[in-house]
Amino acid sequence: MAPLEPYEKIYVNPSFIKTGHGEIACETCHGGNPKDPNRQTAHQGIVKDPTFPDADKACGECHENIASTAKNSLHYTLAPFEKVIKARANKDEGILEKVCQAREKHCNGCHASCGQCHVSRPDYIEGGFLRGHLFQKTPCMHTTCASCHGGRVYSEFTGANDEYPPDVHYASKGMTCMDCHTGKEMHSDATGVATRFDLPERPRCDQCHPDVVSEKPKTDSHTIHRDKVACQVCHAVGYRNCSNCHVGTDKNGLTYFRSGKTEMLFKIGINPNQTKGRPYTYVVLRHPPADPGLFDFYVKNGLGDFDKLPTWKLDTPHNIQRITPQNNACNNCHGNAALFLLEKDVTDWEQKANVRGVVPDAKIPRPIFDRPAIRPDDPSKSPHPPFPPANATYSMQLTCYHTWQWRAGTKGGRGEIFPFEIPLNNKGFPPIFPRSG
Repeated sequence: MAPLEPYEKIYVNPSFIKTGHGEIACETCHGGNPKDPNRQTAHQGIVKDPTFPDADKACGECHENIASTAKNSLHYTLAPFEKVIKARANKDEGILEKVCQAREKHCNGCHASCGQCHVSRPDYIEGGFLRGHLFQKTPCMHTTCASCHGGRVYSEFTGANDEYPPDVHYASKGMTCMDCHTGKEMHSDATGVATRFDLPERPRCDQCHPDVVSEKPKTDSHTIHRDKVACQVCHAVGYRNCSNCHVGTDKNGLTYFRSGKTEMLFKIGINPNQTKGRPYTYVVLRHPPADPGLFDFYVKNGLGDFDKLPTWKLDTPHNIQRITPQNNACNNCHGNAALFLLEKDVTDWEQKANVRGVVPDAKIPRPIFDRPAIRPDDPSKSPHPPFPPANATYSMQLTCYHTWQWRAGTKGGRGEIFPFEIPLNNKGFPPIFPRSG
């Protein structure tokens, strides 16, 4: 995102005066003394962002219902950050105090307020008006959302990561962040919420795609995989994974951070926290830049209980595609160990923290052709439909993109199975039908 020129940050568009917000005197929100002829003393006590940390005074008079909950929203409080860091922190009171001070200095810098979404860019990127102090009911995602989420989410969504396509909702439908992340979610009270995934107002795929969770989905894959895999397991592609973040302060008192390597990966893991809303066995996991030495500049062994939480975390990449490399054919996923988070993918010092997310060999879905053969002597024990007449060749579509063919035989009392894959339409399963006699 291009930086603003100095005048752009503070220029107030004259048309602002004619708006509802412009009719309110400047000092009502920002303080100061408009009757003082001395510029220096007139600006004493000026409040740059009167909507933070409490929006009630500046916004609550007219927007009471929104302000009363927004001040406890995830964007305001960043409460999950505090929960995560305290869970991993050394419980020694002296060390914990220094960890909390470092967190406040670094991790809490990316909060957002009413003003930093609807009037200016966030302080995290040094602020500046969006449109000359004109209030934006629906902020522009390119100048607002991207300010804090530009490193991962925005890049995925808009296709800024080399060789990876933009999200289909953005590329084909022109959707923006706010089409899914509505004001109801952004302004909701998140008191007690452990992560963003636990927020009741969070967006869900089935809100726009109810067929996926209906009794008879149009696509049979959704029936087969229902409650077993998260949507992103089949419909997301590679995303950015970071590692080894360290923070500090330079000789001029300016804060900084350094991180290790960044990789574009796609990893399916075991759901570390199954809930009623997330019953899936398999989910997508992302590696954030967590590191036990994160706060070493300020205090050694600050994150003494680092292993309390996984470093491969549940994630929902924002690069959804209808067709992906892993769902283009059944065996692109089934039996493809490279897609799954294996023990060898996790560094030695992270093994304990990620024991619940690593996929053991027994949990990697078997290739379709590796299933037991049909038993003509006892169809009830066969994994496939009843055995067909001898010497007839049959085919059946098991998913939208995978077809089985088998020929009945008598050798050893078993049928011979010939699996192959061809692209087919998306109209569901055709009936089993003879192809040749």
